[in-house]
Amino acid sequence: MVEPDVKGDAKVPEKRRAKELKELKEGCKLRVNRFRSERTEWTPAEILSIRDCGDRWTEKKQFYIHYVDFNKRLDEWVDQDRLDLSSVEFPAQPKDSKKASNNHSHQNGHTHPPARKSQKRKASRVEEISDENVDEEKRPRSTGSMVQNPHDDITTRIKNFEWLELGRYRLQPWYFSPYPQQLCKLGKIYLCEYCLCFMKCLTSLKNHLRKCRMRCPPGNEIYRDKDPKEKDKGICIFELDGRKHKTYAQNLCLLAKCFLDHKTLYYDTDPFLFYVMCEYDMYGAHIVGYFSKEKESAEDYNVACILTLPSYQRRGFGRLLIEFSYELSKIEKKQGTPEKPLSDLGLLSYRSYWTQTIMEILVELMKEEEEERSKISINEICERTRIHWKDVQSTLLHHKMIDWYRGSYVLAIDKKEVDTYHKNAQKAQLRINPKNIQWTPKDWTKRLGRN
Repeated sequence: MVEPDVKGDAKVPEKRRAKELKELKEGCKLRVNRFRSERTEWTPAEILSIRDCGDRWTEKKQFYIHYVDFNKRLDEWVDQDRLDLSSVEFPAQPKDSKKASNNHSHQNGHTHPPARKSQKRKASRVEEISDENVDEEKRPRSTGSMVQNPHDDITTRIKNFEWLELGRYRLQPWYFSPYPQQLCKLGKIYLCEYCLCFMKCLTSLKNHLRKCRMRCPPGNEIYRDKDPKEKDKGICIFELDGRKHKTYAQNLCLLAKCFLDHKTLYYDTDPFLFYVMCEYDMYGAHIVGYFSKEKESAEDYNVACILTLPSYQRRGFGRLLIEFSYELSKIEKKQGTPEKPLSDLGLLSYRSYWTQTIMEILVELMKEEEEERSKISINEICERTRIHWKDVQSTLLHHKMIDWYRGSYVLAIDKKEVDTYHKNAQKAQLRINPKNIQWTPKDWTKRLGRN
């Protein structure tokens, strides 16, 4: 990327720069310095909103920008001195309706690129099933709690407050969340870490904690695993009904929306069950993350949305939540899959879990010397892991472990994949102990029919 001429830009007269700043509007594209310090990295960005932040004597503006080809969680307000005014591109005039509609359908995945021709039969066979899985992963959601709306309102694209205090952590939201507007205007929201009620100031939170009797999520505790190093600490998981525990479930959804881009259901929690993972100690159970699932899913979804709070990420809790969801599927004797498409972080977490779980079975199989046990099918892998066959297939394709050999598909494991598995297996990982799960599946078909 060509660095902007900062020295030349500094010589631009103040009046000229002020005029150029006034001409900027929503939709303009330009380069922005991603860092507030002396370090510079000029990145293409788009202006989404503009606000005045000066006083009665000085004119000063801030610009809410989206970095092109970056996730929306990195969107932020920047000062005008971080803009490269020599690279401004104003939004183009709208084209005729036919061209615009064609472009819109192409951007939303309604048109497909022409199929690539391959001379080799083996490559075309594998590519065929690969394309099917890619389409499945990228298709926008039309139902469930994570519906994707291609026409996002501009207000929902802008983070509406700066900080969120939850227990001993101060979190910076990644996305818009529909908390009350009077609280968002203050810039900071305080949450009770036990009931997730929101307050406007620290004094209100302290007064609330004196009266709040909750020290853990509502519902039934269905899992508890003690920390082997400390007696009074460990992991616990609670199951709660979105219909019976509506207030907590709604507060949980508002919190989750701060870190999940496409979550749309905040108040209609009745059709969902919520599984809240906590770290417990002598003071109570502190929320780590959660996943929700539909009480009755026609598409075999075992997770509707899943979240590990940023303060607990990169510590293995996300994998632990995924593993727990599949342990419940094993008890239900069903193949499970999460709602798709997954977020970028969600896809990384799930693909890591799928890879490790599948490789665990294949590596054990390779150790067997008997010829009868040296074969396994995708259906057998699904039966052992309860991972949906489409997810097993997409994982094998991603790692290029499916090959076409003598008229049928075979699993071809590269030595690098085995070495990677052994390296990851040696790392200390949190695991679910199935013996500690106290849970019995319910027949929600009859219950929902009566309600």
